[in-house]
Amino acid sequence: MLSFAEENYLKAIYHLSEGGSEPVSTNSLADNLETKAASVTDMIKKLAQKQVIDYKKYYGVNLSDSGKSVALQIIRKHRLWEVFLVNNLEFKWDEVHEVAEQLEHIKSPLLIQRLDKFLGFPKYDPHGDPIPDENGKLTTKPRTELALAKKGQQGVIVAVNDSNSAFLKYLDKIGARIGTPVEVIDKVEFDGSLEIKLGEKVIFVSKEVSTNILISE
Repeated sequence: MLSFAEENYLKAIYHLSEGGSEPVSTNSLADNLETKAASVTDMIKKLAQKQVIDYKKYYGVNLSDSGKSVALQIIRKHRLWEVFLVNNLEFKWDEVHEVAEQLEHIKSPLLIQRLDKFLGFPKYDPHGDPIPDENGKLTTKPRTELALAKKGQQGVIVAVNDSNSAFLKYLDKIGARIGTPVEVIDKVEFDGSLEIKLGEKVIFVSKEVSTNILISE
């Protein structure tokens, strides 16, 4: 059994390692979890003893196969709860993260199986992130940053890179939601901002905004 804190470490390592492909430094973990490097070192020792991570001094930390499995199940629970909160309890997509952070630590596999079935086995959460299945398998589809789209290119918003509440509220304000059609009308050479057709309206968005919107053709 892992504590809430230990589960949070595994999830953070999974995200920072880009799904387990890159080692993660203790400083990166400390920054991500907003804690001290000494605390991270202590936790790494505990996780290594439980064989859920692999750690080499001066190289970094990564998840073992069992650790990756645990991390994916935590992420699965988090994203399923986000779907439930938005679809069934009328939460907005900028309100669900902190609540799902608490719910993701529920241990009952049966509850999560039934939640998945109740929701109709969703493949993506409200932010467009893929939901791992019971075996940890992720279903992904091709997507690219809106900032990289060419003039005249059309697509549909499928996800966001930034789940910050203020950013999601801004997207709501301009009508940039998951599933919204988008077309690049023009690209401003000076600052990289875009003129886009979003649904039925034409607006300008900054490069920072367009970098954090993911589209699919």
